[in-house]
Amino acid sequence: MNSGRSIRLFLVDGTPNGLLTAEIMNWTGHVLTGPRSKLAELVQRPECRRTGVYFLVGPDPDDSLRTRVYIGESDDVAQRLKQHNRPEEQGGKDFWERVCLITSKDQNLTKAHAKYLESQLIQIATQTARCVLGNGTAHSYNNLPESDRADMAFFLEQIRIVLPVLGFDFLRELTKPSAPTHDSAVSAIQRSPVFRREVPREGGYALAQEIDGEFFVLKGSKARAEWVGTERGYQGLFKQLVDEGVLVVDGEHMRFSDDCAFSSPSAAAAVVSGRSANGRTSWLVEGTGQTYAAWQDQQLNSVTFEPGMA
Repeated sequence: MNSGRSIRLFLVDGTPNGLLTAEIMNWTGHVLTGPRSKLAELVQRPECRRTGVYFLVGPDPDDSLRTRVYIGESDDVAQRLKQHNRPEEQGGKDFWERVCLITSKDQNLTKAHAKYLESQLIQIATQTARCVLGNGTAHSYNNLPESDRADMAFFLEQIRIVLPVLGFDFLRELTKPSAPTHDSAVSAIQRSPVFRREVPREGGYALAQEIDGEFFVLKGSKARAEWVGTERGYQGLFKQLVDEGVLVVDGEHMRFSDDCAFSSPSAAAAVVSGRSANGRTSWLVEGTGQTYAAWQDQQLNSVTFEPGMA
């Protein structure tokens, strides 16, 4: 079982949409994040004068369903952010809407550390494939002593813990249903039973499983050959999966070429059906016919409270 963590969040200006800082107990790292509209206030913070790594985050201009992320490092992040705020034709970046800066509270993060972290973060973001990277050619930087690399490995681990809490999921590990379970960390992850959804009219079926809170349609599952619903809702997602090669033509169906994570059972059901669908009632536990909603209720009803619990 994973142990709990304490994360301290501070609303700098007292509003949920303003500047926010985050710290983890016993970690020297310090996180500062805010919207681009608050950039003038953010660059005045002392953290922006330290060495650190930063993320520029916004919708991908070429595909609004995806997130674009630029990862950088600097000895003077304030100056770099001013450059990024320029128009695209003047060397800036137009896509980003939020910025996240990570520095060290003890100010022991050096330029070499920052370059190493940037290199590792780009590799992680590439591997998780949860975003479109705005960086150019990825580079590898390993000019650190072994002891420093060990320290930075712990630093990276904390970054990957705290960022999803702040709404940045692009570094979060994607644990697919097909991942081997012999590793203790992987086998400890909660897995639901396998759900089944018939493909309307065309025959065939899709299988799905909920892993660590994400709903996956399994590799090899079938989906409707084309979108037949209204031109809204999940039509864009259907087209995106076709364009990315996740859905490939297989006779009279489309076939999932890999496990695919969805934001909800309904999003998965819609892509399989080629039209809007209620995933809570259309996904059935394989072998029992129990709906996803009934299975979820069963989990809730099985919870018992000890006497004296408030």
